[in-house]
Amino acid sequence: MMPESVAMPPAPLSRREIIMGGIMAGVGMAATGTRAHAAAPLAQPPSVVSIPARQWGPGAPPPYLPDPDIIAIDPSFSNLVYGNANLRLAWRGGDWLEGPAWSAEGRFLLLSDTIRARQYRYLWETGTVSVFRPYSYNSNGNTFDAEGRLISCEHGMRRVVRWEHDGSCSVLADRYHDAPLNSPNDVVVHPDGSIWFTDPGYGDTIVEGHPDAPGGRANRMGRERWTQDGEIVAQYAGHARQDDHVFRIDPHSGELRAVLTQQQLAGPNGLCFSPDGTILYVISSGPGPGQDGPGGDQRIHAFDLHDGELRNGRIFADMMLDGHQLGPDGMRADIFGNLWCGAGGPLGLCGVVTYSPAGRMIGRLRLPRGVSNLTFGGPKRDTLFMCAADALFTLVVNTQGAGLS
Repeated sequence: MMPESVAMPPAPLSRREIIMGGIMAGVGMAATGTRAHAAAPLAQPPSVVSIPARQWGPGAPPPYLPDPDIIAIDPSFSNLVYGNANLRLAWRGGDWLEGPAWSAEGRFLLLSDTIRARQYRYLWETGTVSVFRPYSYNSNGNTFDAEGRLISCEHGMRRVVRWEHDGSCSVLADRYHDAPLNSPNDVVVHPDGSIWFTDPGYGDTIVEGHPDAPGGRANRMGRERWTQDGEIVAQYAGHARQDDHVFRIDPHSGELRAVLTQQQLAGPNGLCFSPDGTILYVISSGPGPGQDGPGGDQRIHAFDLHDGELRNGRIFADMMLDGHQLGPDGMRADIFGNLWCGAGGPLGLCGVVTYSPAGRMIGRLRLPRGVSNLTFGGPKRDTLFMCAADALFTLVVNTQGAGLS
């Protein structure tokens, strides 16, 4: 037994007691009139909306972590992004990049430049970009089928083509009901092998294709010289618009069938399937050249798919953010059924928005300009490639892309 005059050493304080002690000390100082020093505000990293704004490219300073332009709206989004990854400017050099598609066999990303009428190849190992096809007839959407063959939508020739393994080109669709197509835009392959594509009139312009012949919907007054710089186009391509459609090409017979009309969904643009192929998502964009009326509603629509037929059409997402109507364009699904959608809009809102399978916006990626289209790629399919005007951005994510490309 210890003598009463010897004091016991104090027991070590727990973390909670230390914290509470600090709180109580602050309360004590306040009660005695002693003023504590206020904590200095923490520095904020530059972002898309900061002044000065975030810098991009090789000359930019080292990026900050976590990336200030990766924004989780719902906690579930944090499980889909990798906290140690930054949004990155991978390449600049196009005019209007579209149709990114990943070739698993070639380990490269294919890109369309609809204005320059070229296709580019981005190599995974080196990050270099080269011309893949020097003239692509203003191709837009691309995808690879289960056999690794490239399928492209051509604005200039107003057709959908497939490049075979021997280098030959097969025309999959260029007419419907004895009328030429408009400007096939986006294309996806269903697990059953069928090919689905949208056919609005966005490419019926001088810049991204060619206008109609005089009197057509995209050249009603006949002032546009639609035959210039396109002897092949003038001779063989379609010269007059028809209504917008979403089409399906049968994998066995090659039959072209309209699955959605302009009256059912105006301004069809980007499209993709749910991971199990039971839901088709279609973006309805604004009016195209020569289109009468208000055009599409700038929303994402969903349809149940059964035996090649679409049912139960509904609005999946309204694309509203902070009171602004975003302009959706292209989208892809990840393996968990979330939709990653490229969108245009005001600076600070444009970029990519992500929706859960229930249609709830759960996160977004801020970029300095709107994103026209995107896809998942890389050997693990865990890199998001985003086309934004003349630039290609990338982000390593903690999920993988569903489907073929």
